Amino acid sequence: MLQIGDQAPDFTLPTATGNTFRLSDLRGQRSVVLYFYPRDNTPGCTTQACSFRDEYQDFQDLGAEVVGVSSDSEASHQQFADKHRLPFPLLADTDGQLRKLYEVPRALLGLLPGRVTFVIDAQGVIQYIFNSLSNAADHVSKTKEVLTKLAKS
Repeated sequence: MLQIGDQAPDFTLPTATGNTFRLSDLRGQRSVVLYFYPRDNTPGCTTQACSFRDEYQDFQDLGAEVVGVSSDSEASHQQFADKHRLPFPLLADTDGQLRKLYEVPRALLGLLPGRVTFVIDAQGVIQYIFNSLSNAADHVSKTKEVLTKLAKS
């Protein structure tokens, strides 16, 4: 399992808009809030995405980019992002390789993909990991607290 203090594994995945996202492109520039969620258009995932949307400017002001990841397709992500006016990239991990690379566990007796958020600093080091399927909105508040502390240090 990845730990706080580990170097975040680099990756490249397609976004909802058909662009390519590379974690290494932000290294040395911005922190990244990388959040894995089970599925587009489900109640908890919509709550989480909209909470990140509503606080997005705060994350930007703290020097962080928010990036969502699920196994849904680029088309599903595009529809989800358009419907909820999401200003941040959603990545299509359709084969689950990124989820495996980041060792995101399954939830509910292995039936659902897990909901895990990583805070990765501008040097690519994991500063925080939050794993909770049921407390979707807490992913936003807790990561914001961590980024605020990082900005002060």
